[in-house]
Amino acid sequence: QVQLVESGGGLVQPGGFLRLSCAASGSIFSIYGMGWYRQAPGKSRELVATITSGGNTNYADSVKGRFTISRDNAKNTVYLQMNSLKPEDTAVYYCAARPGRITTATMPNYWGQGTQVTVSS
Repeated sequence: QVQLVESGGGLVQPGGFLRLSCAASGSIFSIYGMGWYRQAPGKSRELVATITSGGNTNYADSVKGRFTISRDNAKNTVYLQMNSLKPEDTAVYYCAARPGRITTATMPNYWGQGTQVTVSS
C-alpha cells in the first residue's frame, strides 16, 4: 500500500508559478513510477508529467518547457514545478504511483486526494 498526500496548490496570477509536492508513505517509494494528472471542470483527467524510479521524465505537450517533475527518494516526495502558468492550467492536480512506470496506457495503482490550482487575474 502507498498513501499519497499532495500540497502546494492555490490561486496564482497568469505568468506566475507554483510548486506542488506529493509525500508518499507506506511502501518502498524508490521503486515506484510517479506521475501528476490534472482534471479541469467538465474535462477528463489528463496525464501531465511522469518520472520513473530511475529519474526519466515525460511531459504532456501542453506543459513542456513550463513544468518540471522531480523526485527526492530520501524524502519520499515527488514535486511538480509549474512556471509560466496559464488560465488553462486551472484544474485539480493529482499525484499518482505505480510500480515501474506510469504511461497513458498503464494506470496508476494509487492516487492522492488532489490539490486545486487556479490561475486567474
